[in-house]
Amino acid sequence: MTYDDFRASLSLDAPPSDLPETVAALWHLDKDDWHAAHEIVQAIESRDAAWVHAHLHRVEGDLWNADYWYRRAGRARPEVSLEDERAAMIAELLGA
Repeated sequence: MTYDDFRASLSLDAPPSDLPETVAALWHLDKDDWHAAHEIVQAIESRDAAWVHAHLHRVEGDLWNADYWYRRAGRARPEVSLEDERAAMIAELLGA
């Protein structure tokens, strides 16, 4: 799946079944369901999930908690917009 395919899938009622869980979480976030996204990544123990978790708390405005999850992901909080970060995350997590 490409980033453009991901964007097109947002017209669906559910995320495509072949999405990695971390990307499915971002799909829910893009559909304005922060809680569904959070539930998904909260249940995964990986650096990628920690990165998505960090982004979710950044979206929420909880920067202290976001920074904790960025550290768990081995990353620093980016200086880009939320939208730019999310696009880069999706592309990277899809392997693009």
